[in-house]
Amino acid sequence: MPRTLVSLDRRSDPDELLARAREEERRVQRGKLTIFLGAAPGVGKTYAMLTAARTERELRRDVVVGIVETHDRHDTEALTAGLELIPRRKIEYRGVKLDEFDLDATLVRRPDIVLVDELAHTNAPGSRHTKRWQDVEELLEARIHVYTTVNVQHIESLNDVVAQITGIVVRETVPDRIVEQADEVRLVDLPTAELLERLKEGKVYVPEQARRAMQGFFKKGTLTALRELALRETAERVDDQVRSQMRVEGVKGAWPVTERILVCVSPSPASARLIRAARRMAASLHAEWIAAYVETPAARRMPEVDRERVAQNLRLAEQLGAETVRLTGESAPEELIILSRRRNVSRIVVGRPTHPRSRDLLRQSFLDEIVRGTPDIDIHVITCEEGEGTEHATLLPSERQPTRWHEFAAAPLAVALSTVFAWLVFGRAELADVVMTYLLGIVLVSMRFGYGPSMLATILAVLALDFFFIPPYLSFSVTDLRHVVTFAVMFVVALVITRLTKRIRDQADAARQRELWATRLYAISRELANTSSVDDLLRIAVRHLGQAFDAEICVLLPDAEQRLVAATHGEATFALEANDNGAVDWVWVHGGSSGLGTETLSSARGLFLLLLGGRGKVGVVGVKPQHAKSLIEPERRQLLEMFASQVATALERVQLAEEARRAEDAKDHPVRADSISSPVLPVAAEGCPGGDPL
Repeated sequence: MPRTLVSLDRRSDPDELLARAREEERRVQRGKLTIFLGAAPGVGKTYAMLTAARTERELRRDVVVGIVETHDRHDTEALTAGLELIPRRKIEYRGVKLDEFDLDATLVRRPDIVLVDELAHTNAPGSRHTKRWQDVEELLEARIHVYTTVNVQHIESLNDVVAQITGIVVRETVPDRIVEQADEVRLVDLPTAELLERLKEGKVYVPEQARRAMQGFFKKGTLTALRELALRETAERVDDQVRSQMRVEGVKGAWPVTERILVCVSPSPASARLIRAARRMAASLHAEWIAAYVETPAARRMPEVDRERVAQNLRLAEQLGAETVRLTGESAPEELIILSRRRNVSRIVVGRPTHPRSRDLLRQSFLDEIVRGTPDIDIHVITCEEGEGTEHATLLPSERQPTRWHEFAAAPLAVALSTVFAWLVFGRAELADVVMTYLLGIVLVSMRFGYGPSMLATILAVLALDFFFIPPYLSFSVTDLRHVVTFAVMFVVALVITRLTKRIRDQADAARQRELWATRLYAISRELANTSSVDDLLRIAVRHLGQAFDAEICVLLPDAEQRLVAATHGEATFALEANDNGAVDWVWVHGGSSGLGTETLSSARGLFLLLLGGRGKVGVVGVKPQHAKSLIEPERRQLLEMFASQVATALERVQLAEEARRAEDAKDHPVRADSISSPVLPVAAEGCPGGDPL
């Protein structure tokens, strides 16, 4: 009896094939990154990297050592023999000379493979990049293959987990995207007992350091847990590769429903923990994830420290591979619910509330609103560490403001004036009119001052009504219980009026700010559109950017040899220094941004952005703000990029117009060959027509 063959549909997914082709093309245009991953120091990552390098050298590959930390291990040092070493760069910092990896010398040398140890290392101040992994990225862009090492505790998304295991917060971390983009990750594993034996024998640290390590980091349970993390990280990467290959080959399996995770970002110190937890969850589920921050009108008056923390949290999410979204609305929960519906989110990550339960009696908590508004979405509540449990842990924007006591003085003054007016006009007989008079005073306080003064006015108004207009007079006692209902209704109405008035004020402030930026964008767009000269255009750009961002501005344009030269005019420009020139060159070559507020050449005095038009690079704009932290906010950075885009478009338009005029002139006045060879006629002397030639 013939066997029945089950036919499987193994046709490849065209979209997957296209994506894979694009990825292969991208990899061809970059160098190959090989990471030697270990669970802890001493497992042999550097040794394995040097061994692999020597194997490549035997295959006649051009291999050099950029930087290798042997830590005085003789067997490791022996492997460097015969390998070309790039001399280290000397940097003096606070009177101490530091040896750092010389990126520029390596780029000039351009080997096939370069060894760069300790990927998570922080470079000395004054270096081009803050982190060594940024140096590696530049090497890869130059099509240089890189061998590097990293321990699992330095992976950014595992930072919190490692801290819980070891009790040590690792400060030097590597973004997960660097590990994910690696062409090859080689796990260097060593049994825990063997590693501890190596530590005792002095093969990891010198004896004194080894004793301290065994009392802290190098404990059997700690090393076992770190080893599990390293194995799991490697296994997840292998699983990603298997799934990708199955999709390419059209192999059908039991695929789960597509997951998408939303993490709520706020100024809370606990937000970083939520972001890392969401990253780990997304990695384990192979899901997309979104980090969203909602800016309510009240959040525009947040303290500077909270604004800076929001920017840091969003940057952390971007480094970990999230799509960051910044929303604007009246209610943070409502905006997040709308976003989750629109983006088909399957899980939402929030922080556990730590405020007193009594607060929920006045208004529904953030968590309750999210849970009730998303009955078909899984909610993951992350517990905060002790010390992180502030009001911000509810993921609502901070509304705390510096206390201005002179505003609170308006509350008793308004209540006193309302009392005198009600006494003189209505007396004690017209109680309803008296209540309306007090409510009017509360509204006036709410319109002019903040939430605190208006609440104080509400309480004082209820007390004044009881003391002056409710029998027994000039006493806070109440004989008729019906008046208690009057007090309660008056208090609730005043509270509602106060909150509504505050919301209207916040909306007005937000609308005023948006109108201001829209007006400035319209003004610069209109002036740039009516300009046909590069000099006038630059003068307009410097003036508008300087006024909008309270900064000094410079614009640099390429000359005939494509070298950037300062081309700005006006009083707002600033002269570039050595650090600034390095940042400008980086932006011109690599695009993006560098300098102040970035992780590339952050020692520069200004922030530099590429002016990018429809045909390509146009120039570079530099912004030197009066206050260094004023450009940290993502919203202001986005506005600056919008301004820069307007300037780039206008510059490109003017340049195209000049090219068109030159082409038209060349067409109307062609150069004839006989005019080139004809002699120059003499010019008669002025005042002597027909006289002797000069």
